[in-house]
Amino acid sequence: MSSSADLSEIDLASLMCSRLCHDLLSPIGAMNNGLELLADETDPEMRARCIELLTDSARASANKLKFFRLAFGAAGGFGDKVDVNEPRMLIEGLVADKPRVELQWHVTSHLLAKPAVKVLLNLALIGLDGLVRGGQLIIAAEENAGTCEIAVNATGPKVVIDPAVAAALSGDPGQAALSPRTAPAHMIQQIARRSGGDIQLAATPESLVIGAMLRV
Repeated sequence: MSSSADLSEIDLASLMCSRLCHDLLSPIGAMNNGLELLADETDPEMRARCIELLTDSARASANKLKFFRLAFGAAGGFGDKVDVNEPRMLIEGLVADKPRVELQWHVTSHLLAKPAVKVLLNLALIGLDGLVRGGQLIIAAEENAGTCEIAVNATGPKVVIDPAVAAALSGDPGQAALSPRTAPAHMIQQIARRSGGDIQLAATPESLVIGAMLRV
C-alpha cells in the first residue's frame, strides 16, 4: 500500500470507493441470495422468511448509502452548515443493525460546519466498528467561537481499533498503511490538519476515545 506522504487525491478517492464497495457488498449479496431463494421456494413460511431477509438487507443497504453519501461525499445541501439531526439519523441507521450497541447523543449545537460533520460521522463509524461485542457509542460535539470540538467514546466488553487506522488518525506516515480500511481516517486527519486542528485518541481493551478539534 502507499504511504500517506505520497497519497494523491485520486488515490484517496479510489481507496474511498473501494471501502464503500466493501461495506455494501454484504447487504447487497444478501439481497441477491434472498432473491435466488425466493425464486425457487414454494413453502409460504420460507417465502415469508426470504422476503424478511430482502427487507432487512434493503434497509441496511439504504442506511449505509445515506451514511456514506455525507460521510464520504459532498452531500448536505448548498450551505456551509448542516442540521445536526441529519448526521444523528444517519448514525442511528447504522446502529439499528447492531442491536447490542446503544447510541448516546450529546451534541449541543443545532448546526455544524460541513467539515465537522464529515469528521463526526467517520469517527462514529470507527467507534462503531470497534464495538465487536456491543456496548455504548457516545457522541458529543459543540461549536463555539469558530472552533468545533468532537468526542466519540466507544465502551464495551471488547473494543478494538486497527493499529493502521489509529496511525492514520494520528497522521503518522511511517506507521499508517493506507488501504480502503484506513482511507476514511486519513481523510478526516487531513480535514482536521487543514483547518488548523488535530485528532487525538486513547485506547484500552474496553474503551476507545477519539477527540477532534477543528477551526471552522
